[in-house]
Amino acid sequence: MKKFLTLFFFCHVTCAVKHSLKFHLTGTSGETNFPEFVGAAAVDGVMIGHCDSIIRRVEPKHNWIRRLIEGNPEHLQWYSQKCLVYHQRFKSYIEDFKQHLNQTKGSHVLQRISGCEWDDESGEVKGFNYHGYDGDDFISLDLKTKTWITSRAEAAVVKHLWNADKVRLEYKKNLYKEECPKFLQEYILYGRSFLQRTERPSVSLLQKTPSSPVSCHATGFYPHRAKLFWRKDGEEIHEDVKRGEILPNNDGTFQMSSELSVSLVKHENWRKYDCVFQLSGVKEEIITTLDKAKIQTNWVSPSEFPVPSAVGGAAGMVLLLVFSGVLYYCWRKRNDFQSVHGKC
Repeated sequence: MKKFLTLFFFCHVTCAVKHSLKFHLTGTSGETNFPEFVGAAAVDGVMIGHCDSIIRRVEPKHNWIRRLIEGNPEHLQWYSQKCLVYHQRFKSYIEDFKQHLNQTKGSHVLQRISGCEWDDESGEVKGFNYHGYDGDDFISLDLKTKTWITSRAEAAVVKHLWNADKVRLEYKKNLYKEECPKFLQEYILYGRSFLQRTERPSVSLLQKTPSSPVSCHATGFYPHRAKLFWRKDGEEIHEDVKRGEILPNNDGTFQMSSELSVSLVKHENWRKYDCVFQLSGVKEEIITTLDKAKIQTNWVSPSEFPVPSAVGGAAGMVLLLVFSGVLYYCWRKRNDFQSVHGKC
């Protein structure tokens, strides 16, 4: 994704866009507070529907996908059936993996990210299928050679077993290279007013304590082709800066943060620093100057405790929103394996 976050996306002519359809599946074993199986589908990073082992059906997330389903009820039936099938399949996979890894106790998590990416200008299609087990890469499908590959010795048995199933390999190739792009193009057509819109974010400066880094937080923007960075005296800087990933919000928009370490910055030099947000297709930048008066914080000095801080309440709510989706999305980012963006 970092390769996409360049000024290329800020040109003001028609630019090619890579669209994606991704399926994120998670199965768990043992005693946990999560459903035994969860599945979610996303188009261009926006979740369009989900299911789990409790509701046992697919629930659309947006009106445009509901309209598509109303006109194609078999579409919803197909997804609901897949949800039930993969629930049982993941249970079987986890038991197999536990056996091959000599695991008898504890909770275990199996994730799969699969899908396709389509370039709307060149027509190029990429498909992918990756499995992670207990938070680590486990096995993936190489569609060029139609073989499962792994770098983990303990996954070798699974690799040989899955590679022996030639019918399944051919089915997977057709699914990711032929069927998935058709679904994706249909979704782009139905949801174009939603998926091709532009929404500018609200930008805030947040700080936990006076000695903590200042976080520039942008939330509510769309699409996810965006850039957030710090600059000093009009020049982009990288030293003492920590950039965060783009994360999804529940309403289909996105958020991101960039931290600047200010511990060595003299107070009189603060206004030399700006936080800059750039959004694909939008000419105007959102520039926020580093200013103590603009910073929101929930920190209260010992001398002021326990007097509540009105500003702190607002900042605390913002920070809660920032972290509310991090756990789920970090799992997604970890299993994107940095080179692709989805899985069916």
